[in-house]
Amino acid sequence: MTDIIVVGGGIAGLSAAARLAPHAKVTLLEQESSTGYHTSGRSAALFEENYGLPSTVALNTASKDYHNEANGGYLSPRGFLIIGQAHEKDAFDTDSTTLGADPITADQALEMVPILNRARLAYAGYHADAFDIDTDRLMQDFIREIRQNGGQIVTKAPVTAIARRASGWDVTAGGAAYRAAKLVNAAGAWADQIAQMAGIAPIGITPCRRSMARIPAPGGYDVSRWPMFFGVGETWYAKPDAGALLVSPAEEDPVEPQDAWADDMVLATGIARYEEMVTQPVTRLLTSWAGLRSFAPDRALVLGPDPSDPDFIWSAGQGGYGFQTAPAASQLVADLTLGHRAVLPAHIIAQLVPDRLRV
Repeated sequence: MTDIIVVGGGIAGLSAAARLAPHAKVTLLEQESSTGYHTSGRSAALFEENYGLPSTVALNTASKDYHNEANGGYLSPRGFLIIGQAHEKDAFDTDSTTLGADPITADQALEMVPILNRARLAYAGYHADAFDIDTDRLMQDFIREIRQNGGQIVTKAPVTAIARRASGWDVTAGGAAYRAAKLVNAAGAWADQIAQMAGIAPIGITPCRRSMARIPAPGGYDVSRWPMFFGVGETWYAKPDAGALLVSPAEEDPVEPQDAWADDMVLATGIARYEEMVTQPVTRLLTSWAGLRSFAPDRALVLGPDPSDPDFIWSAGQGGYGFQTAPAASQLVADLTLGHRAVLPAHIIAQLVPDRLRV
């Protein structure tokens, strides 16, 4: 018997298990053949402290020191650039204010991204304090912490049954039986399904597809120092990636939990929006894929024990903020699971715990 079962081997499950492992015997169950297979393995992760709802921003802020300092740090400079056309002034101003971008000239924007279409570029705003996250190393370090503290990670272990007993939870996964006093639900797009198996009411998690294309560096440019750049309203974005460029329509189309794939028509629309603002057309794709961003009804993360059963703990609804919030979100999940004093302010915790959705 283990003390705590964590269901889900994405960044939410790995970080929660790593925080719990020094204090309890932890077993993490992942349905795929490797951890970080679904959303976490398909993320264009950027750390932007001002991005998200107030509760998400609070988690970002509380995660910043960890991202900067733990294990030598996980962040490298990127910055982001918002660009808009003449008819998009109001939307541009809103985005710039929300994200803390400072207005810059068209010439300055072109110095950063020389392929921008000057004829269409009416507004530009830049924010330097945005950073790439070394997502693979972050996950690997959480895996190392789990194992160094005696935790177990079991892959190829899809959960097929959960039963509540007086002593805790009986979980059947990958044909094997597991028992624990507490169960952490970090199953991403499948979080509501895991809850229903456990006899816990679902909270309304909605998985949304986001498609991505990887294209060759436009015009043969060295894109390594370019910022991430995107249109107003985040209707598309582009981000340097290992000598190439990621381009996404930034869609959020509701789908069933699944191994997501890119929608060709949606991807083509996003690429067309990108091409409208640059001088170099997209002539071929290196590859394309899609991931799922899963949201609670109010789009805030869901972290902590379910009010109907304090031994069933949620770590769900990351909605695309999983990596940048992981250090603080996992610490809050661990504190609430173990009964430790949480560091975050009470009014922020109230916006994150599942109690808010049980009305």
